[in-house]
Amino acid sequence: MKRNIYLDNKPLDEARAIWHQALTDAGFFDRRPEEKIAVDDCLGRILARPVSALRSSPSYNAAAMDGIAIHFLDLANASESNPVRLGRARFTPVNTGNAIPEGCNAVVMIEDVHYVSDDEVELILPATPWQHVRTIGEDIVATELILPEGHQVRPIDQGAMLATGVTKVWVQCPPKAIAIPTGSELIQPGQIGQPGQIIEFNSRILAGYLNEWGAVATRGTPVPDDPVRLREAILAAVAGNDIVILNAGASAGTRDYTSQVLAEVGKVIVHGVAIKPGKPVILAMVGDVPVIGLPGYPVSAVLTMRLFLRDMITAFLGRDKTTPPVVEATLSRPFHSNMGVDEFVRVTLGRVGDTLMATPVGKGAGAVMSLVRADGLLTIAAGKEGIGAGEKVVIELLRPQAEVDATLVCIGSHDNIIDLLANQLHTQRPLIRISSAHVGSMGGIMAIKRGEAHLAGTHLLDETTGEYNVSFIKRFLADVPLQLINLCHREQGLLVARGNPRNIQGFADIAEHGHLFINRQGGAGTRLLTDKCLADLKIGRERIQGYQREEYTHMGVAAAIASGSADAGMGIRAAAVALDLDFVPVAEERYDLIIPKKFLHDDKIARVLDLIRTNRTFQQRILALGGYELRDSGKVMYDQG
Repeated sequence: MKRNIYLDNKPLDEARAIWHQALTDAGFFDRRPEEKIAVDDCLGRILARPVSALRSSPSYNAAAMDGIAIHFLDLANASESNPVRLGRARFTPVNTGNAIPEGCNAVVMIEDVHYVSDDEVELILPATPWQHVRTIGEDIVATELILPEGHQVRPIDQGAMLATGVTKVWVQCPPKAIAIPTGSELIQPGQIGQPGQIIEFNSRILAGYLNEWGAVATRGTPVPDDPVRLREAILAAVAGNDIVILNAGASAGTRDYTSQVLAEVGKVIVHGVAIKPGKPVILAMVGDVPVIGLPGYPVSAVLTMRLFLRDMITAFLGRDKTTPPVVEATLSRPFHSNMGVDEFVRVTLGRVGDTLMATPVGKGAGAVMSLVRADGLLTIAAGKEGIGAGEKVVIELLRPQAEVDATLVCIGSHDNIIDLLANQLHTQRPLIRISSAHVGSMGGIMAIKRGEAHLAGTHLLDETTGEYNVSFIKRFLADVPLQLINLCHREQGLLVARGNPRNIQGFADIAEHGHLFINRQGGAGTRLLTDKCLADLKIGRERIQGYQREEYTHMGVAAAIASGSADAGMGIRAAAVALDLDFVPVAEERYDLIIPKKFLHDDKIARVLDLIRTNRTFQQRILALGGYELRDSGKVMYDQG
């Protein structure tokens, strides 16, 4: 089995320039397929030809008001002292839009008309020529340009065209694109997978973005890792599409055939770009059709497609290149990057006081949730090793600015209630979003100290006093006026597989029998509780297999145990309930929220506290998670400053 190698690893700007030239040489940007369709069906389409009026609008002299049509000279001498009376032969009642009768050239509003009888009116105001009359062609004259070529049709445009007799127009045909997933391991959503099999969802994501950007995209049937089958699929796709996307098979694995097959049936323009994620992208031409091979990881695929495909579609449609909205933000924690590559970092955003904070949400190219949660993208140029905490950075927005401004930043210990709270707030109006970063209790305290969060979750036990959180606040946040408000009391214990097949009753069993443990990260309250339990039992950390393996959330620990990659881990009962695990109780602990006083009157914080304290439905949902007790929920446990 021979591995592929990258043909090159070009800098991003150079790769884009080479690719643009290849597309230009192939005439990709000069194609202007068009079709004639009904005006009723052209909303949102781009006009391929200019549209001119077939007839004037209005096409007759029309009354602009309800009233009577007259000749303006008949009222030349009208005044209050000299009222003019007109018989039925000299006026005609009209409604708005009626044609003005022959011999009339003005309309008197009904409010100014005094009927002496059904056949006679008295008027006291003079009239001017064409008063309250929409004359022929007032809006547009026949043959006059209504809309230019390249215009994207709006609802008002449809009305204007129809008003001037235009019923059909020539519009551009958007590029036809197909997203073809590859890989023998792929199964369809809804199928029950075996180890090594992967649900195929990337093609749905890719086709969705292509359609959003203006293409007409379809999804191809997954192609197994077979160069003959892949060749057949590429040639069939090229024959019926303007753009072909291949997902997976672009890297250097022994079953990655994409570059090899594309070189046989066409020409590989670029294979390998100095970006992260997305390095193994393939840019190729098969005849005059561009074929793009994207990495298999979803984040890599989406970000690479944004870099190389979005502008392609825009140019194909003859639209101006869109400049994405950007904001300046402060990075909440340091981020290290590899020299020599342009790195694209997903971040969440939230305005804390006057400062817009940006927090990285993950580096994994396969972590699709990092894009779901992301508010923006931070680009770290190839020449930088990273960015320090507190530095100003420019962020490309992935979410509307209004949603960013409605974000509550919660940094600290993870608890499932935070997710429940985020969902509840998202259903209310005005909208409030919660951006949560699970960095442990100490991480939350330090975020409050640096002014990077509205609130922080914490459950730090002082072994000396037996008190939760207060001593740590006094030590690290002594100069911050704040309130410590209880969210819940919760059960902590050992999460084990359903039925507890290894009969784990405590840390002594884990140490004695060498069961595989999974830990929480340093600084997490759960980690401190684990260390206290080990100290009380006089069990050395080195006796716990897996002590150094860390997860950042209770659900991450639960998932590891459910998958069989660990035998036990410390976590909350709610996580065990969620993933149908068994639970060995160890302790009840108090989980509090640290809220600086300067945010207590912020509407977002006020609504959170009101939800916690008064919403019975929300409280019942918390209790339904399992392992929670709300006797102090919403109570101020400590007030400082």
